[in-house]
Amino acid sequence: MKILNPNIDLHLFYKRIREAAHRVLLLDYDGTLAPFNAEPGKAFPYPGVREILDKIILSSAVRVVIITGRWTQDLLPLLKLKSTPEIWGSHGLERLKPDGSYEIAPMDEAALNGLVVADEWTESMGLAQHCEKKPGCLALHWRGLDAQKVEEIRRVIQPKWELIAEGWKLSLNEFDGGLELRVPVRDKGYAVKTILAEVNGDIAAAYLGDDTTDEDAFRSIKGKGIGVLVREDMHETAADIWLKPPGELLAFLSRWLPWA
Repeated sequence: MKILNPNIDLHLFYKRIREAAHRVLLLDYDGTLAPFNAEPGKAFPYPGVREILDKIILSSAVRVVIITGRWTQDLLPLLKLKSTPEIWGSHGLERLKPDGSYEIAPMDEAALNGLVVADEWTESMGLAQHCEKKPGCLALHWRGLDAQKVEEIRRVIQPKWELIAEGWKLSLNEFDGGLELRVPVRDKGYAVKTILAEVNGDIAAAYLGDDTTDEDAFRSIKGKGIGVLVREDMHETAADIWLKPPGELLAFLSRWLPWA
């Protein structure tokens, strides 16, 4: 574990977790709670993660929220927690609450048409098997492919997707393992701000993420909690601390148990 922000005293933060009136633990999924997998449907949590999260959620002392780029319906079979926490899916476009109620952000019809155009063109290029469709997003995955194949796909896809993004007012983002076109209504930072605004009083909060798509969340939690980068290797980040999974991840999560 490495402190990236010299203004952060981790021991004081752990003390705050124990003493704060409210505790909010915000978690990305892929690359954070679970190792990446070339087959997204097999990206299960690191050993031990489910057990700790089950205990934290069961205690009712911590509000646990998953904020993911995945479609919520695709994440549920992977989590398999005893009690489903609140989940913000598709980079904040969806909100699934523990009581089962579901919300989705309103999206511009023209932007959605742009995603259809991108999907149809990508399929015509013979790359449909690499695409993931979800609310307000179209992602192209190249994880698990060799470097030459990745570069070939990038040369074909990126220029066309850039034109589509410009023409239909979409955002084009690179993530760890691919490219994504997205309706730019919300991001993970929006989810973090919304959740924290719902909490009144003294709060201990943390957001854990691994990728460039988590940087909005790291920036949004500044001044209200800490951002935690979870990955094997460092990159430029707005996070306050860096830890390596799974050992340091499990140790950090354990700090949120009410008897820690």
